[in-house]
Amino acid sequence: MRVLHICKYYPPFAGGMETFVGDLLPALQKKGVLCTALVHAHSRASISAGAVDGAGVEVIRVPTWGRLLYAPVSPSFPLWLEKTLLRTKPDVIHYHMPNTSALWGLVSPLASRIPSVVHWHSDVVASKLDKRLALAYPLYRPFENALLSKAKAIIVTSPPYLEVSQALRPWREKCKVIPLGFDPARLPEPEESQRTWAASQWANAELRILCVGRLTYYKGHETLIRAMAGIKGGKLILVGDGERRARLESVIDSLGLAEKVMMVGYRTEKEVRALLESCEVFCLPSVERTEAFGMVLLEAMWAGKPVVASDVPGSGMGWVVSHGETGLLVVPADPKSLAQALLRLKANDALRKAMGAAARLRFESEFQMSRIADGIIDAYRLVLRTSMCN
Repeated sequence: MRVLHICKYYPPFAGGMETFVGDLLPALQKKGVLCTALVHAHSRASISAGAVDGAGVEVIRVPTWGRLLYAPVSPSFPLWLEKTLLRTKPDVIHYHMPNTSALWGLVSPLASRIPSVVHWHSDVVASKLDKRLALAYPLYRPFENALLSKAKAIIVTSPPYLEVSQALRPWREKCKVIPLGFDPARLPEPEESQRTWAASQWANAELRILCVGRLTYYKGHETLIRAMAGIKGGKLILVGDGERRARLESVIDSLGLAEKVMMVGYRTEKEVRALLESCEVFCLPSVERTEAFGMVLLEAMWAGKPVVASDVPGSGMGWVVSHGETGLLVVPADPKSLAQALLRLKANDALRKAMGAAARLRFESEFQMSRIADGIIDAYRLVLRTSMCN
């Protein structure tokens, strides 16, 4: 079986969708699915006509002219799509959404003859924090709807997201819930120097709190920083970079939290794993449904860490984290609620350990990448059978 995946970006670009796709395609490849990824180049250095990664996955990175409203601008994408379809002759096209360039599949004569699957990672949420998205979405929506109409199957990452998604409502009969997964082998074993570096970052903190993710508008980092003002003896390390960095640094300075909150920017996978091993609590404070699932939660659960996450209505975060069992859910964008949860874990070492152990068990039973790949292959087979019957 040959499958063409059309995605926004591909690792080493740091993002939840990209992390998942970077784990999924090698897992599919191991199970006999020949995968090609057509993505945007995230930098000039990453532009390539096609390179095979260590798992044998061909990744074609198309040049871009920058971004508009978080979407890559790539005028040559339709040409690359046609060339790739002609050369690889896929049995299935797998669109990972949202992605404006995927919409070129609607006007491609070749793509129109190939059965497709849409992987619905997130709605385009009409954000209260960035109102430009609400203004632009009505222009995008008809094309998104056409792609969903054409798809033979739609993969949704959690039951809560399917339940509340207005975009998917007309297509419920085609939707199948398959959660995201994570391959622990992607996080290489840290070297002793990296473990020493990670340990040194915490100094003598009484509660070591880790947060990993892009510094962007919906992630809720400012809420977490403000919550830290009430965590005596706690220390927060923020891993990641993005357009909100300057704003967050300003908040840290204005609150006098330089000793309690450290921003370490983008780190290598070995360094991230070393920080995961050495932290005591992982926090994901996202404030909008744009955080549809929270891939990074799976890494923390695999590492056996209790998780504190925002209970955003309709987001998969509240489904991934079992409140009171694998972690704690808090009121979104509420520093007081977040601080109370962190203080509860700070005061109870036994509770932290019990939740961390339960988180690891839930990861093993629900989110192993091999299990997720099997579900997606079943979806491909159903799509191909349905197409043959039609």
